[in-house]
Amino acid sequence: MLRRDRREKKEVNMFGKEGEGMIQEGKMNSIIGKGCKINGKIDVQDGTLRIDGEFEGTINCPDTLIIGKGGKVKADIKVKNAIIGGTVIGNIDAGEKIELQAGSHLEGDIITSRLVIDEGVFFEGSCKMSPDKRRTTTESSGTYASNKEKDKKDTPVVTG
Repeated sequence: MLRRDRREKKEVNMFGKEGEGMIQEGKMNSIIGKGCKINGKIDVQDGTLRIDGEFEGTINCPDTLIIGKGGKVKADIKVKNAIIGGTVIGNIDAGEKIELQAGSHLEGDIITSRLVIDEGVFFEGSCKMSPDKRRTTTESSGTYASNKEKDKKDTPVVTG
């Protein structure tokens, strides 16, 4: 029994603070590991997606997207919650919350109800927040490449 408890504890710790509870609850059902490069479209039906490798395309996830410290994503993202520890180039539409962890890098526009930005984050883009989940515009449907065409003079840069 003691040996089994130690093994379960190691599995929880390998995902860091943002994934601790999800492993135990069985919600983490998709992982793109370090060293893996994928292009395309990801549609998660249920649960959480974690990316520690590289991904380019579009992501739809009804729950939480976690991008680990080494993760690199070029995509338009639609999720319930996003926890960003690595690099994202693209727009994020999160129904509830976006968390930008220390050392993360985000270039793109975001739409969310709640936003948490740690110290040491690079964010270039615009942010639209609405406490109620009603949205009158869905500008996040553009591609990440369109962000580069915007006039940089009008784009705020936040560094912490």
